[in-house]
Order: sequence, then structure tokens, then C-alpha cells
Amino acid sequence: MFDISGIIRNISIVALPFLLAITFHEASHGYVAWLLGDPTAKNSGRLTLNPLKHLDPVGTIALIVTQMIGWAKPVPINPSYFKNPIKGMMLVSIAGPAANFALAVVFTLAYRYLHSLNITQVSEMEMHILKPLALIINAGIMINLALCFFNLIPIPPLDGSKIVAGLLPREMAFKYLSFERYGFIVIILLAFLGLLGKIIYPAVNFSLNLLL
Repeated sequence: MFDISGIIRNISIVALPFLLAITFHEASHGYVAWLLGDPTAKNSGRLTLNPLKHLDPVGTIALIVTQMIGWAKPVPINPSYFKNPIKGMMLVSIAGPAANFALAVVFTLAYRYLHSLNITQVSEMEMHILKPLALIINAGIMINLALCFFNLIPIPPLDGSKIVAGLLPREMAFKYLSFERYGFIVIILLAFLGLLGKIIYPAVNFSLNLLL
């Protein structure tokens, strides 16, 4: 049988870090695109830190099912506004994972501060607050690192593919990005075979060793 109370408890722990992760990820894409001259995200109301503007129903369901991985609605970007569309998309794509890594660092600082407290002098009521807070902070580190490195996988349409495309000659970049129609199938296949975690979590664990 499903442990409903356990699922609710786990969702309550990952909900805030997840909302922060996807919001900063997508808003960062839109903000960099805006700096490069593309007003599309701003005009569509996506240049915001309001998580409701970024939530994707299927991605939210995925979070509830996996209690770790989910996704947001992609921010609309129009590369035709960029002086160099390929290079512009490269910079826009870097922004999302970079925002997640920065959030992981912020959560790590909170983790270190929490562990620097003298727990022996904390009251029982304060412990009831600190324990869930510690779990939320830990989830914040893991979710942001997982989202960062998941998006850096160089499979179109993930951010990593556009970063790689920015390093390729123009014709080769367009051919490479044309595989986007198959990318989602490849990602699902990797997840089904259990290979997605083997790709992401070594990088996550390496980063944890650096940060903690």
C-alpha cells in the first residue's frame, strides 16, 4: 500500500526547493534573452519570480510521483532578436543551469549555518522547526544540482545541446539541433533504462563533495 502520509511529508519538503529551482531557472533564461535584445519572455509575462507563471502541470505531476524530479514550462525565446542566434542561445541556455548551481550554493551556505548552531542549547519547540528546515535545505541542494546537471546533458532540446551548438560551426550546429524531435524519446529511454541517474548523479555527488 502507498504511504500517503509519507508521500505528503516528502512533497512538503521538496515543494519549496522545487518551486525556487524551476522559477529561477526559467526566469534566468528569460532575463538573459532580454539583455540580448529579445523581449518575448517579458512580453509573455515570464520575466518574473512568480512560480505560478512557470509551473507545468505534467512537470508538477512528475515531481509528485518521483518526489525529486520535475520541470517547468519553457520560457519562450525568439533567437531572431539576437545578433548571433546560435551564440545568443548558448548564453541563454547557460543561464538556467547556472542559476540552479547558484541556488545550490545558497542552500549549502544555509546548511553550513544550520550545522554551526549549538543544537544542545536548542529547545524542543525549536528542534521541531529546525529538523524540517534541515530537510528542506538538503532537498534544495539536491534538486538544484540535479536540475542543473540534467539540463546540461547535450541532448536536444536540453540546455546542454544549445551550449554545445554554440561551440560548433554554424551548419553543424543546425544539423545537431535538428535532432530535437527525437530528443525527448532518447531522454525517456535513458530514464527507463536507469541510465539517466548514472549520468546525472556522479556530477551531483562530485559537486556535493566540493560544496559540503
